[in-house]
Amino acid sequence: MECTVRWTGLSGMTFLAETGSGHLLTMDGAPDGGGRDLAPRPMEVVLAGTGGCTAYDVVLILRKGHQDVRGCDVTLKSERAEKEPKVFTKIHFHFTVRGRNLKPNLVERAIKLSHEKYCSASIMLEKTAEITHSFEIIDDLAETAAEA
Repeated sequence: MECTVRWTGLSGMTFLAETGSGHLLTMDGAPDGGGRDLAPRPMEVVLAGTGGCTAYDVVLILRKGHQDVRGCDVTLKSERAEKEPKVFTKIHFHFTVRGRNLKPNLVERAIKLSHEKYCSASIMLEKTAEITHSFEIIDDLAETAAEA
């Protein structure tokens, strides 16, 4: 895996990342650090990537477990160290999983497997941060027009 990050110019603190898969991502700094607030901060991208990594795992694990999962949101709330390096010290993941007749024990198992075995990002962050998680299940029993 590789990524190239380029500073976009002499003014501001905007950076353009091109991933090895050919996708572009813009990052910017806060105005008090010379940025123009045009894009997410790099550490916000780390947090978002971690959320994407674990949500991906949870959906995949639930599908493999023959669960009728229809949606998965994860909200991450974090705290960072006061002094440099300002690493994450606490991260709480709250999952909202939507589907039909989802089994709570399987949702809990999917989250646990993600955090303990599959999500490389959260496992790395666990080296500096206390990781906690919670979840809720929303039964999606309404039929859509296409299914009716």
